[in-house]
Amino acid sequence: MITPDTVPVLQHRTVLLDEAVDALNLEEGERKNGIYIDGTFGRGGHSRLLLSRLGADGRLIAFDKDPMAIATAEQVQDPRFAIVHDSFATMGEALRARGIDQVDGILLDLGISSPQVDDAGRGFSFRNDGPLDMRMDTTRGISAAEWIATATEQHLEKVIRDYGEERFAFQIAKAIVARRAVEPISGTRQLAAIVADAVKTREKGKDPATRSFQAIRIFINKELEDLEAGLSAAYGLLAPGARMSVISFHSLEDRIVKQFLASKAKVAQPDRRLPIRAVDLPQPQMKLIAKIKPSDAEVDANPRARSAVLRVAERLADSAKGSAR
Repeated sequence: MITPDTVPVLQHRTVLLDEAVDALNLEEGERKNGIYIDGTFGRGGHSRLLLSRLGADGRLIAFDKDPMAIATAEQVQDPRFAIVHDSFATMGEALRARGIDQVDGILLDLGISSPQVDDAGRGFSFRNDGPLDMRMDTTRGISAAEWIATATEQHLEKVIRDYGEERFAFQIAKAIVARRAVEPISGTRQLAAIVADAVKTREKGKDPATRSFQAIRIFINKELEDLEAGLSAAYGLLAPGARMSVISFHSLEDRIVKQFLASKAKVAQPDRRLPIRAVDLPQPQMKLIAKIKPSDAEVDANPRARSAVLRVAERLADSAKGSAR
């Protein structure tokens, strides 16, 4: 069983580790023995810290699409822990299958892990040459290379523009289609070179291929669709007073998280001229708790933390149905 004294030091630097776990208030009252979800196990940083703070009767259910993450999770020898090889978007169905309809806290870390980025064989990065895969779950779906080989120029442009916020999306899509007519595009460096030739001006300190790689990765893994479904599922599972901690790493993710939480924390005000009693007025369903960014010290130690944003919200007791479990 994992305790505070047995939390191992991991190669992967988990961003906002303590802040995200602290925000769940595990040690408040009976929550220490509650049920928690880590929707993105990764290499287990958040899960291990959660387990170290859980009571003997607590439970932690983690999710991940990456087979390597699942292999790491299966090494966790703790009877309070279970791992599900699937997207956190499926958490509602997965927990109902276990007879659970409410939980005491949910943590989502939306970033890809350092081992994923640094493994050239996964195709997430152009720093080292590797196969153009980009799938979080290598057991299902099509690779980036397969999609690039068949997508229309219009679809390539839309994905790169919408998911990468790339202003040269048209030129990049046109260059990809022209190159694939000559040879298959199957390597990360090969794609990065095509993008670099198509981008007319470069952002200072950023490789011209960064936005395109981000866009294709998001599309291949349906990351934004999973996020929207996952937030909805998470909200439906939170018990009264339970909290959700969500860490995002780019503006598209953070915008979805911010808007979702805001929609639950605010209510439309009815026309004041209508004869509505105060007790019948719509009530907010969540309370916004915090927005936290990494400290300067954390960014200095781990530059990949620079863009991270943690948002925390709490389910209000009078808006949740029933009682905890």
